Amino acid sequence: MNEHESFLLLVLRVFENMVLRRIFGPSRDEVTGEWRRLHNEELNDLYSSPNIVRVIKSRRLRWAGHVARMGEERGVNRVLVGKPEGKRPLVRPRR
Repeated sequence: MNEHESFLLLVLRVFENMVLRRIFGPSRDEVTGEWRRLHNEELNDLYSSPNIVRVIKSRRLRWAGHVARMGEERGVNRVLVGKPEGKRPLVRPRR
C-alpha cells in the first residue's frame, strides 16, 4: 500500500468517527457533569461493527484472491501479476 492509499484510509477512518460522533451524540461526564465528545475507544465500544478501514482491506484481499484464481489469459490477472503484453506508443495519439 502506498502513501496515497494510506492517507485515504486515514481520511475515511476520520470521517467514519465524525459520523459516529454525530449519531451517538455527546456524553455527560460522570464526575464534573459537563458534556464532552466521545473518544475513539468509546465509539468503538458503542459501535460493534468493524471499522471501515478493516472492511476495505478485507474486501481488497478477497478480490485479489478472486483474481488470482482466474486464468492467466484474463486481463485483470495480467494487471495484478504485472505482466502486460505489447508496447505503448511513444507519442500522444492524433485526433
